[in-house]
Amino acid sequence: MLVALHDLVMAAASFHLALQFRYWLADLPWSAGESWAGMLIFSAVAAIVFQYCGLYRGIWYFASLRDLLNIARASALSLLIFLPLLFFVTRLEAYPRSALVLQFFILVCLLAGPRLLYRSWKDGSLIEVLSRAEDKRVPVLLVGSGLAADAFIRETERNRLTEYRVVGILDNSESRQGRDMRGVRIVGNIEDLPEIVRNARDIDKPRRIIVADERIGGAAIRALLEKAAPLGLSVARLPRLTEFRKEGVGAQQPRPIDVEDLLGRPQRVLDRAPVAQLIANRRVLVTGAGGTIGSELVRQIADLKPALIVLFEQSEHALYQIDLEMAERFPAVPRAAVMGDVRVPDRIEQVFRQYRPEIVLHAAAYKHVPLVEANVEEAVLTNAIGTRLVAEACQRHGVATMVLISTDKAVNPTNVMGATKRVAEMICQSFDLTQGATRFVTVRFGNVLGSSGSVVPLFQRQLAAGGPLTVTHPEVTRFFMTTREAVELILQAAALPAGELHTEGKIFVLDMGEPMRIQDLARQMIRLAGLRPDVDIQIAFTGLRPGEKLYEEVLHRDEALVPTQQDGVLLAAPRVINLAELQPALETLMRAAKARETALVLAQLRQLVPEFQHAPLGQDKSAVKSAVDAAD
Repeated sequence: MLVALHDLVMAAASFHLALQFRYWLADLPWSAGESWAGMLIFSAVAAIVFQYCGLYRGIWYFASLRDLLNIARASALSLLIFLPLLFFVTRLEAYPRSALVLQFFILVCLLAGPRLLYRSWKDGSLIEVLSRAEDKRVPVLLVGSGLAADAFIRETERNRLTEYRVVGILDNSESRQGRDMRGVRIVGNIEDLPEIVRNARDIDKPRRIIVADERIGGAAIRALLEKAAPLGLSVARLPRLTEFRKEGVGAQQPRPIDVEDLLGRPQRVLDRAPVAQLIANRRVLVTGAGGTIGSELVRQIADLKPALIVLFEQSEHALYQIDLEMAERFPAVPRAAVMGDVRVPDRIEQVFRQYRPEIVLHAAAYKHVPLVEANVEEAVLTNAIGTRLVAEACQRHGVATMVLISTDKAVNPTNVMGATKRVAEMICQSFDLTQGATRFVTVRFGNVLGSSGSVVPLFQRQLAAGGPLTVTHPEVTRFFMTTREAVELILQAAALPAGELHTEGKIFVLDMGEPMRIQDLARQMIRLAGLRPDVDIQIAFTGLRPGEKLYEEVLHRDEALVPTQQDGVLLAAPRVINLAELQPALETLMRAAKARETALVLAQLRQLVPEFQHAPLGQDKSAVKSAVDAAD
């Protein structure tokens, strides 16, 4: 109401002031009655037009260029309507046409001026200018000069109560260096950081670096951390523009650099429509639903509105955790929490018969390399024979699609875990070639960042304990992928059309980017903790463990990659064994595993996977055996 009254008063004042300016120091040719009539007519027109244009709906605190343009539009429209109405009343006798132009500019100033002054006063910027108070906010450098940087600078200008004050921008584009962005100079690139900090005035010496360009990947982030650490500068990152705002956190609130930021792979654009079509209104079963990959599969599937999710898990605690999370986050999604083991045929048959799944995602597996080396038979029965039992159940019950989650350790395996996962791949390949009702999809990728038993949680525990961080070998490298991205691409691969790509018997391979040295990851995690590698926290090299490779591969030498229509998903065609030939070998492998005949199990694995080069079981197992013999 106050805003409407203000705008009406300003409209009336603009009419009078326009005439006064036109007849500066001269008598008006209009009588007082004619002046009042014109003023009232214009005020009435303005009231209707301002309401139509939405001037009263604007919040003065957020007055912007868009509001200014709307004011100009409303002013022009008011004058255009007012002119013919005034003609009918006065025939425009003695009314100067130039007064219309003057009135337009006067009205815009009278309407916009108070709004902008109010915003400046509420921001505190007007008070600061008038008082010349010192800006005590934290001086920061931005990395990147794109839309996110522009939004962040605009927010710090609009709200002087924000924590940060931008004193410079780093950008690798040479054409932009030396130019200004909202009054902030682009002072150089990341390589110039030490010199920029050294030459800065004390009042403008940066105390933090904020990455505002989502295209900056892991290699640049790692280089930035190395440059910033000796200067005592912390590094943060603005949320990506594609990320949803978290509750209680502003859209422009910087967050600490995560380990995920070090990977160096840009965020891929995913086509969610085929995935939604695959999952929506269908019954989905996830084995290993409580694991790192399994639980993320459950979360993403639940978001796609399935008819039912069956959570199949051996671990009671893991099943309880994911079932509780589902109850809290997706209470409307029908689900069934089922305890069971993929190695038990009767239990699998019961679950398939009761819940009649249409999509099966098989993530259940033993994956920890040293533990699997010490428990060979258990890995065979779960990773290989368990996969066969699930695949047979899928084919028997007419499941539309079964997806096997595999690993890069299946390529030229040097450990039992990799060999058993390669056998699992061969099982699904051979079933896929039978041309039955079920489509079998195998997806292979590397390490998942932060998964249970992986190196990142280990480093985090060691950091909390004060170090050292243990790395097996100075040159050991691994492929890494975030859990979210891995699962998104798994679902994308499952949704790709089989006929167009001729996927029968082939394997989908996720593009993992470049491998990362574990030693470099350890050093960066130390820096992220605000500490210095080899000074505050030591790195200790312990030697490769039994079955561990210096580097992993995602392809065999003879596997040619074929691109698919989904960025980040490739197609490979490894060696395939006919199902009729594979089944007898699997029976032999299963009998040997159940009989705990380790030597025969390993021999059968070598027969099934000729490229399997198994290292000795290692001193740890020998030492345990010696201790047992000594006790006897």
